[in-house]
Amino acid sequence: MTRPRRALPRPMPRWSLPATLLVLLGLAAWINEPIPGVTGREARAVAALPVAPAFRAGQRVLLLSPHPDDETLCCAGMLTQARAAGAQVFVTWITAGDGFEFDAALTERTLHPQGRALRALGERRVGEARAAAVVLGIPLDHQVVLGYPDGGLRFLNGVNFDRPYTSPRTGASATYLREAQTPGAPFTGEALEADLTRVLRRVQPDVILIPAHEDFHPDHHTLTLFAQRVAARLGLQDRLRYWVVHGGLEWPLPKGLHEGLPLVPPPLARDLPWQRVPLSEQDQAVKLRAVNAYGTQTEVLGRFMRAFVRRNELLSPVDVPR
Repeated sequence: MTRPRRALPRPMPRWSLPATLLVLLGLAAWINEPIPGVTGREARAVAALPVAPAFRAGQRVLLLSPHPDDETLCCAGMLTQARAAGAQVFVTWITAGDGFEFDAALTERTLHPQGRALRALGERRVGEARAAAVVLGIPLDHQVVLGYPDGGLRFLNGVNFDRPYTSPRTGASATYLREAQTPGAPFTGEALEADLTRVLRRVQPDVILIPAHEDFHPDHHTLTLFAQRVAARLGLQDRLRYWVVHGGLEWPLPKGLHEGLPLVPPPLARDLPWQRVPLSEQDQAVKLRAVNAYGTQTEVLGRFMRAFVRRNELLSPVDVPR
């Protein structure tokens, strides 16, 4: 067996001065870019957005969250600032987040999670939601859980408005959470509207934070319809403000924790009249702690969730594109 000849080292290419300058200029431009996923143009566009009106002492701020964690992803910084300004903050979770089968498979260590395993996930996620709310300084008596079916709100707004819907994931057709506002409430649109009405009448909010229609998740944009109807019935429709969590493929980019980057408007709702809520380093630190309180979620979606910890949050005063 003959020994192979060792290849002679190839001479380094000789670069001309213009080519070297071009490479150095390109490298400088790349270093100064905020990181692929947020272009310099997008960062400047966010900086040019108007700043959302500040919260005031004495205001009552209510956030309606489709699932445990949405309140933190969209608005943890806003809620922290509202409390710091002397406003009272309330949060209501519409579902228990018990429909995420992949999550249940990991947390409950079962290959095919159904029924009891998914209900256990719902109980666990509600506990995480309360822990995140404590991080945000929201007192226990300002927290409400309704417990309607994760992934089923669109049915409650249609064929199951007046007849109970049975969740194919948990097997439940009524609220099973003992700590729900209305234990045993049937999974109907009528019951959900009645529960939302109770919340709004009790809180009498000055600001109501809800998802925008453009949010891709069916539970999110269906909650928008319910909330708008109830708010209009009570004469509170001018108090609605809008946010987005599921804003398009891969948004927000880049994934992971990038506190120095801005949160750019979501592609699916780019034309809403967005306002920015600048976050201080302290606001970001509180938000990150609240995100990390969701152990079941961060185990699966950690890079997605931490991508919302940015220099700003986004809020729209209306749900109508420009």
